[in-house]
Amino acid sequence: MAYLEILGTIIGFIYLWLEYKASINVWIVGIIMPAIYIFVYFDAGLYADFGMNIYYLIAAIYGYIGWKYGFGKKKNKSKEDDLPITHIPRRRYIQLGIILILLWLLITFILINYTDSNVPIADGFVNALSIIALWMLARKYAEQWIPWAVVDAFSAGLYIYKELYFTSVLYAVYAIVAIFGYYKWLKILKHNYQEDGQ
Repeated sequence: MAYLEILGTIIGFIYLWLEYKASINVWIVGIIMPAIYIFVYFDAGLYADFGMNIYYLIAAIYGYIGWKYGFGKKKNKSKEDDLPITHIPRRRYIQLGIILILLWLLITFILINYTDSNVPIADGFVNALSIIALWMLARKYAEQWIPWAVVDAFSAGLYIYKELYFTSVLYAVYAIVAIFGYYKWLKILKHNYQEDGQ
């Protein structure tokens, strides 16, 4: 599976670049990458990650439609024909915190009781937070980079433990780029806000 891991890593760097640029094409790559990692994670015994990549495939379609056509609200069509970057509404933080805890408990329970995973708590946490972060990305909230930075840093260590060294490098870079990505998206958001105010 090493060749698939290397291919997935290369595609992962492309994904990261497109996400950083806030390009709608991130979702096209977001379909290809999980299709590869489904096999990599299953082979490594990371069953929550395996399941997450099925979720990523579905979420990539949701994200593309959302960015392209909006989520039921009239969107800003002044610049590109896609969803603008916005801030997450404050009321969502408590909701997402509760959902995170419930997902973590559920995924961990499944891993402990129905798989031979030797890292169920860590794998459960990474995947629960990833579900939240991916939803935030689909909604194009600038703050989506914050949970991704946590997920990526945590995942890098987990993948070293599971001897997925190429993937661990990818996620270490993801963690660093997430910091820059957050400030990049804030800059884009501020620029769009200033343009709209003129």
